[in-house]
Amino acid sequence: MCKDFLIIAGPCSGESEEQLFTTAKQLKEQVAPDYFRAGIWKPRTRPGSFEGVGEKGLLWLEEIQKEFNIKAITEAGSKEHVELLQKHHINSFWIGARTVANPFSVQQIAEAAANTNMTVFVKNPIHPDIELWTGAIERFLYLGIINVFAIHRGFYPYEKTHLRNVPRWEIPIELARRFPDIKIICDPSHIAGNTKYIAEISQRAIDLNMCGLMIESHFNPEIALSDKKQQLKPEELKNIINSLVFRNNKDFDDSFKIQLSELREKIDVIDYQLIDMLEHRFKLVDEIGKLKKSHNITILQLERWKTIVESRLNYANTDNISRDFLLKILQMIHKESIQRQNDIFGSP
Repeated sequence: MCKDFLIIAGPCSGESEEQLFTTAKQLKEQVAPDYFRAGIWKPRTRPGSFEGVGEKGLLWLEEIQKEFNIKAITEAGSKEHVELLQKHHINSFWIGARTVANPFSVQQIAEAAANTNMTVFVKNPIHPDIELWTGAIERFLYLGIINVFAIHRGFYPYEKTHLRNVPRWEIPIELARRFPDIKIICDPSHIAGNTKYIAEISQRAIDLNMCGLMIESHFNPEIALSDKKQQLKPEELKNIINSLVFRNNKDFDDSFKIQLSELREKIDVIDYQLIDMLEHRFKLVDEIGKLKKSHNITILQLERWKTIVESRLNYANTDNISRDFLLKILQMIHKESIQRQNDIFGSP
């Protein structure tokens, strides 16, 4: 389990003083979260929908901090928002997915938060662009802001899916490799889009050693002004948290360490063999490219590509490797092969 696991909970948006205080009171009793979250400014794709209560909501969050001894957090989309947060003694905020996609906005927000003790949570961008996510985090780090977290809230799905956003777990895993000292929090509410999937996604995040959960909770989701389907009642959130299984991360016994080490060593050997085989394959691809060029033959030979796909998929034991995964690997290798032959055709 990640050390200092965080629970961030609260409604999607702050709608009224009564709604915020009722939810905060119930969450304090049921869950005792580390942070109480509520969107005060709500970025919307089109005007006319509920866009948040604005600065007066900060007064409510400020009072909730005092009354319930819970740190409040909201989204900041501009340097003016950061300045207002400081004015109301709210020292934590998150950067939303839309804002992360705009480096100009992120830079202005980072500069406004510089030389403060504010804690910043950076959500991933809407689309699966890890460079944007990385760059947004770096803008805060480069200005000396040390209290920086990342939030994984999933990515816009380009295909039909039962989830609101696809998790693409490999992207936060890569972010963790790039920033080993930055804790990643999972936002299962925005990945799920529906409360019935939140427990499953939360457990997956814990199994991948993420360091906290940001979950939307409303004392009465049916009357919520935004995202009512993905908000849990505080008692429902308590039940989910109590059902989660937290696993060991480092405290292994000697027997386990030996077995794990032996298996990992075998994987290391195979990985290096895979790299050697890929290098050898691409050398043959280059030879084929030169041969095609010398005989004025097109790079793509569709029948050959169809034969490769069909024969390799039929060869694979589907008990050990899925056809979908193998097809993706073959497509990646073919894409690289096409590019190498393109380079050969373009050379004198």
